Amino acid sequence: MPYTVQHEEADSKGAFFINRDASRVAEMTYSRTNATMIIIDHTEVDDSLRGEGAGRQLLNALVAWARETHTKVLPLCPFAKAQFAKDASLRDVLS
Repeated sequence: MPYTVQHEEADSKGAFFINRDASRVAEMTYSRTNATMIIIDHTEVDDSLRGEGAGRQLLNALVAWARETHTKVLPLCPFAKAQFAKDASLRDVLS
């Protein structure tokens, strides 16, 4: 099921997230190391969205943003790391 993925960034922290009923039900967070590189540090999806591809939608949104902004990505989060390992089409944004 497609969800609306939103993005926020303040100072050196950022997140891609999905809201439902005014609460965050999924998020992928990152830390900015410099102007052109981020580290994905955490992905969390509420049990109500499990199996619906919400985590992958967060990653797809992050990868699209990274491409647009010429940002390199270092995935330390186990979920993101596994997705990059499985899907070579995402790897152009890796640092």
